[in-house]
Amino acid sequence: MDALTVTQHIIEQQKRFPDATGEYTGLLENIIIAAKIISREVRKAGLVEILGLTGNENVQGEEVQKLDEYANITFSNILGKGGHICIMASEESENPIFPIKGYPSGKYVVSFDPLDGSSNIDVNASIGTIFGIHRKITDCSACSIDDLLQKGTDLIGAGYIIYGSSTIMVYSAGYGTHGFTLDPSVGEFILSHENIKTPKYGSIYSVNEGNYNYWDNSIKKYIDYLKSNNNNLKKPYSARYIGSLVADFHRNLLRGGIFLYPKDNKDPNKTHGKLRLLYEAQPLAYLAEQSGGAASTGTERILDIIPTELHQRVPLIIGSRDDVRIVEEFIAREV
Repeated sequence: MDALTVTQHIIEQQKRFPDATGEYTGLLENIIIAAKIISREVRKAGLVEILGLTGNENVQGEEVQKLDEYANITFSNILGKGGHICIMASEESENPIFPIKGYPSGKYVVSFDPLDGSSNIDVNASIGTIFGIHRKITDCSACSIDDLLQKGTDLIGAGYIIYGSSTIMVYSAGYGTHGFTLDPSVGEFILSHENIKTPKYGSIYSVNEGNYNYWDNSIKKYIDYLKSNNNNLKKPYSARYIGSLVADFHRNLLRGGIFLYPKDNKDPNKTHGKLRLLYEAQPLAYLAEQSGGAASTGTERILDIIPTELHQRVPLIIGSRDDVRIVEEFIAREV
């Protein structure tokens, strides 16, 4: 069977829509180009002056890595010149980003985390890019923040790129979740994981147990349950936590399992969760559901949340469907 590139795959999916103009395909092509450039820089990061901190803080109050900044600029420039977006939001930027002056505006809206897991850059652990795509909803010619503050159920596409032992792009346009591995010999993403289906339950849990003492009792009891020999599972779950959301999610997407970043009372900025709704939770929840999994705050489906601000934080419980359901049951008992 001949290798299928991501571009060919996107074009095949476009045939489902006779009235398609190719603009959406063009937007995905822009994202692919940006991903290839970032992948190249990640591969040689230790050889050039791109490792380490810039000395600045982002809107989240986090120290900015040089590669963070590079990835943010790369995505903003390529999408801002592509003619397919009318507005963007980045985890690294306080305000919305508009098309670059002199370039046309399109009908799509993109929210992205240019480099997730950047604290792992200097130790050569896997990192990634996450993106979500909506259609413009405002009637006026110019876009506004209202175009960005849309529910996850209104997403028309989402994906991530993981820069690890190989570079893999996983995306969905609403017809299943598919993975493509970058073949450096030809410079193309080749279909390697067609129609990914996450098992209904797994045997792995991913959570930062250093925060155990700051969790609600329901989450403590759930984690204790996973590790117990007396649970209703086949055996105690194994702990696997990389500290890079994309990497932890990718493993569990393929093998089954659950990732948790619940709210905690250690940091007043995290009492409503740490992870960002628009840039992290929404796109990954979309991919999880397209793969047969689930994503929740513990009390609410992630894709049903109406954002109220660009950098809104939420608790995130995501992965195999039955594993997420059990967490929700533990939380419901404590309410």
